[in-house]
Amino acid sequence: MGKFERYLSIWVGLSILAGVLLGHLFPPVFQTVAHLEYAHVNLVVAVLIWVMIFPMMISIDFSTIGEVRKKPKGLIITFFINWFVKPFSMAALGVVFLQYIFAGFIPAEDAKSYIAGLILLGAAPCTAMVFVWSRLVKGDANYTLVQVSLNDLVMIVAYAPIVALLLGVTDVVVPWDTLILSVVLYVVIPILAGYLTRKALPAARVEGLLNALKPWSIIGLLATVVLLFGFQAQVLLEKPLVILMIAVPILLQSILLFFLTFKWMCKVKIPHNISAPAALIGGSNFFELAVAVAISLFGLHSGAALATVVGVLVEVPVMLWLVKVANKQSYEV
Repeated sequence: MGKFERYLSIWVGLSILAGVLLGHLFPPVFQTVAHLEYAHVNLVVAVLIWVMIFPMMISIDFSTIGEVRKKPKGLIITFFINWFVKPFSMAALGVVFLQYIFAGFIPAEDAKSYIAGLILLGAAPCTAMVFVWSRLVKGDANYTLVQVSLNDLVMIVAYAPIVALLLGVTDVVVPWDTLILSVVLYVVIPILAGYLTRKALPAARVEGLLNALKPWSIIGLLATVVLLFGFQAQVLLEKPLVILMIAVPILLQSILLFFLTFKWMCKVKIPHNISAPAALIGGSNFFELAVAVAISLFGLHSGAALATVVGVLVEVPVMLWLVKVANKQSYEV
């Protein structure tokens, strides 16, 4: 873990401030970037997302999935939490808070749009940032790779149907063509590109390529944060209370899913180096995908896109706190 990664929360915080400031001072620049799109996909955001997630996709070795036969319990719990609990609990929390508890402060149509963004977050288990969290809790790197690999494979076939189901439940019209295009663009193609890259290069070259791309991945993350908060600058400045209200279900989701996963794994005696990363996967989201899909489906200035951006705002500091919680509860089996 390098010094730059160690202080990632600081860099993300500075990127958020820079994005809001630049978006407020130079709105025409961000409006121009917002119009650079094809088939409802913003080209600049797409490039940055690719820069961010491609190195992570190369690092995934799908051949390691077979190794979990020796320790399957952790993977089974991870799978259940991420695909049978997480999307539905996020949708439920969004409805409870934004359509009922905060109903007097948020117009009904805006609430639906924010909930749509929360659904996109909840249906996408963390893929990229979990490797940072795993290193911070001294996780089993190979097992974390297996957990992420499984989530990515499931995401290819399950993300669009789950999102469509939950959006339908909350009465949001689902543009299926754009949703499927987004999954192909941000999940299927990067996974395939990472797999083919690993197959084409010897192991030593793969490691060297990862080391070379690693700084670009972080640059892509920070540039994406600047851009996203620049797009939403006026809303963030004009509606800070709305931002706080959207953050509440995201915060609760992260904390509840983390403790549910961690305590469950502790109860069945799964080692800390597996249980801690799994709990952090449960508590975090693949916000890169959620943001990209929200922009593709609903537009850069939509409430759904705003909700996914708030997910970025909440996730990094909350996950760093949960890393400390996990390390304090370290144990040996």
